[in-house]
Formats: sequence, structure tokens, C-alpha cells
Amino acid sequence: MTIRSLDILDIPLIARYRNDALTLDSTRALTRGHPLGAANLLAYVNPTRHMYAAVANDNEASLVGGVIHSRGEAYAKLLYLAPASRLDHAALPGLVEHLVTQVGEWGAFHVIAEIDETSDAFSALRHTGFSVYAWQRMWDVSELSTSSEIRNWTRARSVNRPALQSLYHQIVPQLMHPVEPLSKNARGLICDAEAKCYVSLASGAQGIVITPLIHPEARDVEMKLSSLLNCIPNRRGRPVYLCVRSYQAWLEPALEDLGASPASRQAVMVKHLARLIKDEQTVPAVSSRVSVQPSRVSRLQLKDYE
Repeated sequence: MTIRSLDILDIPLIARYRNDALTLDSTRALTRGHPLGAANLLAYVNPTRHMYAAVANDNEASLVGGVIHSRGEAYAKLLYLAPASRLDHAALPGLVEHLVTQVGEWGAFHVIAEIDETSDAFSALRHTGFSVYAWQRMWDVSELSTSSEIRNWTRARSVNRPALQSLYHQIVPQLMHPVEPLSKNARGLICDAEAKCYVSLASGAQGIVITPLIHPEARDVEMKLSSLLNCIPNRRGRPVYLCVRSYQAWLEPALEDLGASPASRQAVMVKHLARLIKDEQTVPAVSSRVSVQPSRVSRLQLKDYE
């Protein structure tokens, strides 16, 4: 088996797998479309983005996979694996390891993949060191009733940052903090003055994904969720999805009562990376410019105590 970077000569291969790929980044797929579409393939030639794809070849089949990383973030994401019909292939773990190696060169500490537990790729990811950290489900909230004109969601500002940090630490498990920290820029929407309801927004040409942080003590949650669609800026008729993680699962009955449509449950898998320090050097415990004077202890004159 040989593994190499994707190049322009692989366009026929990509075209063949376009409708046979497993998406591992649900938010990007719902907001930007199919990972093997023409628009997403052009992103690989953008030098300002950390995107990488590789091909694994053997005598039986060719496998393709992609990974993405945002500069400055501590984590990267697996984008896709293809073809979805051959994810039980023995070459798949080697391809995943190759993609993870590229992520390490970018300086990321973790790699995230979102996958259905019934997928053949689930076992391959487990064998390459991925572990399940949470579960999630995407809810289509595009058709929720928005007859109410209440607009009680406003843009979060920098002054709300301390309250949002407190909300984040109360809701998100400690295990997830290094993997997906709270965004440094509060670009979402906040509902009440006590900051018990906050949502972050990810948008693209294909849709909008909402990720909520809602405290269990918040009141009138159904009303607030239904009015949220009125407050999304520049929606322009795009479909809207709400991502519910397992630590916010209590929101699902409310969404069901509102008539939202759920997708299948996904496992949020994480692989932690180790970074090698290449330039090792010894450092003296005390600088040569600093002189250390030994302490002096005077002897006790016992006769003074007789």
C-alpha cells in the first residue's frame, strides 16, 4: 500500500467518489456542502488554510481522506473518508494515521471526528487511537413556527465574555475543555441578562448551524428556541440546524415538542497527539551569573540554656 498527497491528476478519482464519501465534520458539511464538491476542492489550493488530502492505493482499491485545521486552534478535524462503500478496507487505518501525522505538523494537539457508531469506519478510528468523548445529534429547526415577533436574542459582546466563560464551565464537561474551548471571540447570540442562554453560529452558503449553551435553570426554553430563528442575522432563507451534544440532551424533548426533525446520533471521537521537541538542550538550574551564598548556622551554646 502506498499513501501520497492528493494532486490534480486525482480529479477523476474524486469525481468518482463524489457521491460515495463519509462526512466526518457535520457542521462544515451542512454549511458549505459536500466535501468533495468543486467549491470545497478549490480550498485546497488556498495557502492561508490548513487543508490536506491524501490517497491510499493498493491492488484492490483507492481510498481518499481529508483533514482541516484553523490556524491558532488547538484541534483539527477529519473532513471525510471515501469511498463510503469500502470503509472496511484494511488500508483505512494507515490512511487515517497519515492524515493525523499532517495535523501534528500544523501544531494541533487533538483531532476530532464525528461519526455514526454503525459506520464501518468507527472500528478503524478506534484502532488508530480515537476515543468517544461525547455524542451529538443535528436537529433541523428550519420549519419551526416563527409566528411570534419576539426578538429576545441579541449579539454577544466582549463585556459578556466573563459570564459566557462561567456558563461554559458549568455546562461543558472538563474532559472536553482542551478539545473544544470556548471561542475567543463572542460572535454568537445571547438571550438574557444573566447569560444563561447563549448560542454560537456557523454559517455558509448551504446553511447555518447553531451550537447552544443553555443552563438547565433557564426558563421558557421552548419559547426562546422558537424565537431564535427571528434573530439570526442575514439568514436569507437558508436551512438552520441545531447541534445538541450529550451534555445538553435535556433540550431534545423541547425540540421534539416544537416539531424539529432529528438526524441520527453521532459519536464525537477525539485522538490526542504528542508533539516531539526536536531541539533539545540542557539548561543549568542556576545561571552562571548568579552567586549562591551558603547559609551559616551558628552553634547553640548549650550553656546559655543551663
